[in-house]
Amino acid sequence: MPAATAPLALVTAVVIALAGSGQARADQDLPVAAAPAPTSQAAGAAVDFIDDARALLRVGACGAGELPAFVPATVVDPHCRAVGRIRARFAGRWLAPARAFFAGVVPSSVPRRVVYPFAGGDLTTALVVFPDADEITTLSLEPAGDPRTLPVVRGAVLTRALEVVRTELDLLYGVKFSYTKHLVGAMRAGHLPTQLIFGLVALDLAGLEPVAVRYFEVADDGSLRYLDAAAVAAIGTPSSAQRRSRNRAFGNVEITFRTPGQDRVRVYRHLMANLDDAHLARTPGVLRHLQAKGDVAAMTKAASYLLDYEGFSTIRTYLLDHAAWMVSDATGVPPRFLAGRALGHATWGRYASAHMNASRRVVREWSALFRQQPAREMPIRFGYPDGSKASHLVVMSRR
Repeated sequence: MPAATAPLALVTAVVIALAGSGQARADQDLPVAAAPAPTSQAAGAAVDFIDDARALLRVGACGAGELPAFVPATVVDPHCRAVGRIRARFAGRWLAPARAFFAGVVPSSVPRRVVYPFAGGDLTTALVVFPDADEITTLSLEPAGDPRTLPVVRGAVLTRALEVVRTELDLLYGVKFSYTKHLVGAMRAGHLPTQLIFGLVALDLAGLEPVAVRYFEVADDGSLRYLDAAAVAAIGTPSSAQRRSRNRAFGNVEITFRTPGQDRVRVYRHLMANLDDAHLARTPGVLRHLQAKGDVAAMTKAASYLLDYEGFSTIRTYLLDHAAWMVSDATGVPPRFLAGRALGHATWGRYASAHMNASRRVVREWSALFRQQPAREMPIRFGYPDGSKASHLVVMSRR
């Protein structure tokens, strides 16, 4: 797929023109610094937003690189000092021990394609559990977000937008999971593409660099259709279209990445998808895309016990059919659904009750399973604790 050039420059130039003509929307923010004129793109080529992503990596994720000229250091520096503290605390308290723990738990034979339903903005944990994955797919209600917005978000709005990023990142890295109601609000109506920024933080923490950033739609047959220049133009500019509609139009993102200095390029995709049965029936391409991967490694955590609900039978059956090895907390696939299948559970830590509302049946199932299993130490928090704040972990695997 050939890449388009300079989408960051393109959106900057368009925004300047609109602001000058009085057409800029009040809720989208105002004048921006001049940028080089855009270059042309071959018709049908997937637009590559890598320049926008690198700017967001520096400003939102606080990675290395040059600060864009149109972003004031007086706004970014305090944000990055706070993000630096969040990242350092997370690296010391969870990242290092988690990497050591999962290195001893995950077999080297697991598939290198990973599927993570109900992921929210959490690429970080997938990279810890499966550090050598060739392909990681996360699915959640949250959109990746419009990557073109940084040049038009100015002043107090930029300060607030970075505060949203920082608050949600602190929650994810501090509590080890996020609340969907917070994430949906932060990402659907975000002035910045919060989901994309979370992905860039995850890559940076893992010592990885983005190579290309493209957006796509999922066709009904499961194939991916990447957004070309015409599709991007149809969405509207950051100054001519509402944030919610733009972020939704940029719902699915693909980031190819690598270890600096190495040739091997890997793939991360985020799909904005409602995984209940009714929505998957209306958008059959999501399930067909997943099924086309064949056997996968899988994970989920802090998934509100949705895999226990009858209304999520489609995604549950997909995991039972295709997950050769899956790690979760007690919001994974409940024990009763493994009956008659060549699948088994192994547990770490303790689980006696749910820390949130869950059916009595599923709590009884999990607590009985943990009582029957050999005692295995769980040295880190993974998703929800149980009702007594005990950490726990479940592995579902084929026998």
